[in-house]
Amino acid sequence: MSKITEKVTELARPIVEEEGCSLWDVEFVREAGTYYLRIYIDREGGVDINDCERISRRLDPVLDEADPIPESYVFEVGSAGIERELKRPGDFEAFLGSEVEVKLYQPVNGQKSFVGKLVSYDDGVTEIEVRGKSFRFNKQQTAQVRLHATI
Repeated sequence: MSKITEKVTELARPIVEEEGCSLWDVEFVREAGTYYLRIYIDREGGVDINDCERISRRLDPVLDEADPIPESYVFEVGSAGIERELKRPGDFEAFLGSEVEVKLYQPVNGQKSFVGKLVSYDDGVTEIEVRGKSFRFNKQQTAQVRLHATI
């Protein structure tokens, strides 16, 4: 994690938790020439716009005072979402048995995307089951793993 996201996580976590939510992720990225600071939150039963607004209003002055980011940026607070990305070992552990989509950098068996049940995650190796067949992908192969919503 970068120093910026570590500092923002440290500042945001207590406020997010006081509001009855959990901090899912902090992201500081540059897109189309603009920097974005994104705080992703979660709550049992789901997050709504009021949760995002309350946390944004409370966190904005704290970020202004601490000034952890030298560049100008757009600040956003949003839900981790139903198709949230799994990044940390704890994320994978929390969603064992769930349907996930694994996106790869290079194709395996002609595919760069696999959807299946998350069977295990150990030391950077993600194992999923797709129609009864097991697939294992190491961290170097994996571009992204996210929950897959079946609608």
